[in-house]
Amino acid sequence: MDIQSEKIQLIEWLASLNKPSVIKKLIAFKEKQTDWWDEISDEEKTEIKKGLKQADHGQVVPHRQVMDKYKRWHSK
Repeated sequence: MDIQSEKIQLIEWLASLNKPSVIKKLIAFKEKQTDWWDEISDEEKTEIKKGLKQADHGQVVPHRQVMDKYKRWHSK
């Protein structure tokens, strides 16, 4: 099913709701929607930006190499 069909089904379902408690929960969910970027610290944002810059410059380590290096922590 494509996204537009799913949206229409949700709209139809929402229009048919008669339970105020469910509607209130949906409103609370909608109002709580935030972007994860807005919820992390400035330090975390700085580190992410630094990592993206390093990746843009090809300063990366292959996943297999990292897993081999830290396998003692991953083995459990």
